[in-house]
Amino acid sequence: MGDVTSRYLIVSNRLPITAVVENGNLELKASTGGLATALKQVFGEDNATWIGWPGETGALMRKAREQLEDGLEKAGMVPVYLAAKQVERFYEGFSNGVLWPLFHYLLDTVRSDAGRDWEAYREVNEKFAEAVVAVYKPGDRIWVQDYQLCLVPGMLRKRLPQASIGFFLHIPFPASGVFRILPWRREILQGLLGADLIGFHTFSYARQFSSCLLRILGLESNVDTVTHDGRLVRIGAFPISIDTEHFETASAHPEVTAKAEEIRHHHPGCKILVGVDRLDYTKGLKRRVLAIEHLLEKHPELAGKFKFIQAAVPSRAGVEAYKQLRKQIDELVGRVNGRFSTISWSPVQYLYRGLDGHELLGLYRAADVMLVTPLRDGMNLVAKEFVACRHDDDGVLVLSEFAGAAWEMGEAIIVNPYNEDELADAMHRALTMDEPERRFRMQRLRKRVRDWTVHEWVRQFDQALTLVTTENAAWHRTTSMTPEVLQHIRQAEKLVLVLDYDGTLVPFAPTPELAVPDPALLELLQKLTRRPGTEVHVASGRDRHTLEKWLGHLKLAIHAEHGFWSRARGSTEWVPAAKIAEGWREKARAIMEEFAARTPGALVEEKTASLCWHFRRCEPVFASMQERELRLHLAELFRNHAVEVLRGSKIVELRQMGVHKGLILSRLESSLDAETCLVAIGDDTTDEDMFANLTGQGIGIHVGARLSRAPFRLADPAAVREFLTSLVSSTPTNRPVVSTKGLAVVSGSP
Repeated sequence: MGDVTSRYLIVSNRLPITAVVENGNLELKASTGGLATALKQVFGEDNATWIGWPGETGALMRKAREQLEDGLEKAGMVPVYLAAKQVERFYEGFSNGVLWPLFHYLLDTVRSDAGRDWEAYREVNEKFAEAVVAVYKPGDRIWVQDYQLCLVPGMLRKRLPQASIGFFLHIPFPASGVFRILPWRREILQGLLGADLIGFHTFSYARQFSSCLLRILGLESNVDTVTHDGRLVRIGAFPISIDTEHFETASAHPEVTAKAEEIRHHHPGCKILVGVDRLDYTKGLKRRVLAIEHLLEKHPELAGKFKFIQAAVPSRAGVEAYKQLRKQIDELVGRVNGRFSTISWSPVQYLYRGLDGHELLGLYRAADVMLVTPLRDGMNLVAKEFVACRHDDDGVLVLSEFAGAAWEMGEAIIVNPYNEDELADAMHRALTMDEPERRFRMQRLRKRVRDWTVHEWVRQFDQALTLVTTENAAWHRTTSMTPEVLQHIRQAEKLVLVLDYDGTLVPFAPTPELAVPDPALLELLQKLTRRPGTEVHVASGRDRHTLEKWLGHLKLAIHAEHGFWSRARGSTEWVPAAKIAEGWREKARAIMEEFAARTPGALVEEKTASLCWHFRRCEPVFASMQERELRLHLAELFRNHAVEVLRGSKIVELRQMGVHKGLILSRLESSLDAETCLVAIGDDTTDEDMFANLTGQGIGIHVGARLSRAPFRLADPAAVREFLTSLVSSTPTNRPVVSTKGLAVVSGSP
């Protein structure tokens, strides 16, 4: 594909071919399935290497194994060999016994005894990650596919920190209330966040993933991005499609035309309803057969006038739940046929077997009505394949509202597959729809599958991955600590430290009053104040009374309420930076208290020049909505007042205009000589004012993973304390201080 120029390492549970031993001979057979079918037409051998399981190979002799590896190498594929027990626990046990039903909302089939299976899942994901690392070359892009490999992106990020990694989920992502049932929910999310780009079929799935990040990990998304471990992770919707041209060409083959005519010949005078699915409990096959029963009960005049052909391709035949499903469908089909059949007609023809290409396309061509009614499906490409094959612009698609395809294919008859009466009514409507309406709907559907093909899907994902990889590369060049910077600071003859408090010196606490400085921090600050040539400032958003109580006994300067109040080193007097503005406080307090009253866990903190609405202890999703509404409300109400609305870490602050931490830096820098090194450290949006006001020899250090103006970064308060401790144990020199602008920047920590 011309649009994709970088080599891709496509990592999937199965290779697009399977090794099969028949009569002692090795054959490489093309795999079936939506992913392999969708991608194998796009990537050639020159710009893609596939990494995956080639199938059961334990019985292969040495010569056959060598033959297999030669064949795979020529095809641009790298095998990941798995023991039979690993396949059983990783694939059947955890992937299909836990994740598959959970992500499809079928909670009664989720295995509850999956502890050992989880260990196998983690172990196999490690094997896949190791296989990728073994063939990776700088500049390669890695594209990990689907729910079986959720941990691989995170494992790769540890091994290849600068790699460009994408992940795509081919099944639905559940709502947070469902996903939170999973005992290993944090590990799965952390694994996925190793990717630069995480793709889903629909915006709904992407939103639900973002909601899980907020509820479980406390990570807030900004539209379609989230910051994690110092990187930007983009979350997007990329609905997969088909190679439309391939299906249009293949379905016009004379053998396909003959197969379609043969199907119609066997059912004279009948309209043909078709279903093609893997035998899976997510596909809604039982309810579909029951809907046929309801259709005949409600419209007995249709007896003998239609034929429902259901093809069920065997799947996971060794799993008990699938054995039971097959038995239940057999019984349902038998019951419906036994109840309504005549000597010359039966309503349901049930095929439990795979279909070759001509049979499948012949069914698509012969169908008057295509039934695609899964209970839950990530996308469902059968719907698009059916449309692509309809050269006659005829036929009706009945589509489940719980299939991802429903998001794109609005001209289908959209149904709730759980409502068998509604499904029966949809079948009746499809069977009796007049020709002009059928053609209008089909023409619109065909245009859509022509405009959005699998090639466009790959191109869009590639463009998005390119963008976020570029953004992360730029970010890493500007936001990391280096040994050179550390040495520069430690050797400075004169050093001024300006330190934020919450999120910098101490971790965030559930409520403001619980973030009391611990003895280790007080001792560290005390040692810093005694360090030769070192001046320490603590600049916090907290009120002056709290800071006086906590830090007043130390010989350091304190700045409260983002610099509105300042107390010089050795002084007991607090000096305001400006006059207190009037006319806004009472009204703002009433609004914030009203929002706090209807947001359980929220509280209002009052300061001299600001009011803060805290929501750290609140239910995250609801609090996030309330926070946005409060900010918009305050901004509108006070747009003509000398106040500004700020969004901090789990707070909304309304503060007096013109008072911010940047003023502290401006005052300090104006009094410093050329030999002084000024270092400002902070984690929040309010600390960006400090970084923006740094000039000359000033050094800004951001704490955490968010984007920042600061050129350097530390991971968390623990890393800040480690850094400050290293200063205590270092000795200043008389070497002149030089500008930090030319210092190299690479990832690291002190």
